[in-house]
This record gives sequence, structure tokens and C-alpha cells, in this order.
Amino acid sequence: MRHEVRETIEVGGGFILVHVATPLEVCEDRDRKGLYAKARAGIIREFTGISDPYEEPTDADLTIDTSGLYPEEAAQEVLLHLEKEGFIGPRTEV
Repeated sequence: MRHEVRETIEVGGGFILVHVATPLEVCEDRDRKGLYAKARAGIIREFTGISDPYEEPTDADLTIDTSGLYPEEAAQEVLLHLEKEGFIGPRTEV
């Protein structure tokens, strides 16, 4: 599915696949709504990472483990990558 999305989007412009590679335990610790607990109890079915497998992307353009990052720091990593790839930043005249 990710490959299809990439192909569809790249025709009209750029596509950056960001893999937020945060361990499941960290995601569960941060879960304010209790969704992971409900999924483990069988209340929520087909929950990614619990009852539905999560397939890590093999072709991510950027991988970020947010375990030790604040959301603003993770966002900064994305912005720096976009700038490095020329998607954002000052325009240069040709």
C-alpha cells in the first residue's frame, strides 16, 4: 500500500515517507485514551501493533524514534529533512 501511495503522489510532486519508529512499549505508556489496553483486552479489534500486525517500512526516507524526543524535536527533524531535500526553504533563482 505504501508503495502505491508513493507512486501516486510522486507523479504530482514530492513524497517523503517518515517512519516514526517508536517502540510499542513507549506508545502504550503514552496512550492517554487507553486504546492499547482496550485492544489487549479484545475490546478494540484489528488494532495495529496489537491484534493487527505492523509492518515497518523498508523504504522510509526518514526514520525517527521519538522515545527520547519531545514532539517539537521530532517535528524539527522532519523540517530539516524537508529542507535538505529542497522541499522547503529559500527559493533560488535559476
